[in-house]
Amino acid sequence: MTSGIGPVEAGEDTYLRSVTAGAGPRDRAARTRARRHRTARAAGAALLLLGASGSLYADRAREPAEAPPPYPSQVVTLRYLDAAPGPGGSRGGGFSFAVRLSVRSGPPVTVTRIAQPSAGLSLSSSPAPPFPTKAHSDSKIIVTLRVTECDKAPRNLGFPFLDVTLRNTRAIQTHSFILGPRYARRLSQALQVACSNDSR
Repeated sequence: MTSGIGPVEAGEDTYLRSVTAGAGPRDRAARTRARRHRTARAAGAALLLLGASGSLYADRAREPAEAPPPYPSQVVTLRYLDAAPGPGGSRGGGFSFAVRLSVRSGPPVTVTRIAQPSAGLSLSSSPAPPFPTKAHSDSKIIVTLRVTECDKAPRNLGFPFLDVTLRNTRAIQTHSFILGPRYARRLSQALQVACSNDSR
């Protein structure tokens, strides 16, 4: 009987797997599943990014348009200043006075017409319409009223007003400006003088 120590031989139906040999079926299946998971995650991330971009674009498309300019009557004031020398002064039934038209904001406002409601009076102004006034600025206007018919001249002057037609890029509006008690007193005095002279 011989005895000794020698190299261990592989048993029947056994083999050594080389480190560099290809993976077995289970490893390939695991890698395939991992690859599919990575692809699914990447596709999901792309869809999320696409959805976020679409939402941002939709929000931008829904942004409100630039606000339109204000209506001219909302930004214009007309204030009585005082009696003023006008063409012919108070002779012939004329009464001249100064007003200040101010534009607070927005685009320029053009005065296209100045009128008064009484059939017994005529009106002229300097400057004559149309004339523009820019935002944050004033226009001084000399208005002259003449008595044409004393019978039709106003008697109740509690709230005399001027009708001024205004135009800007938004609209054309006619607005009635009440000029206050000082204007009412001066106009009443001028009418009394004009019509008392006329009756002589």
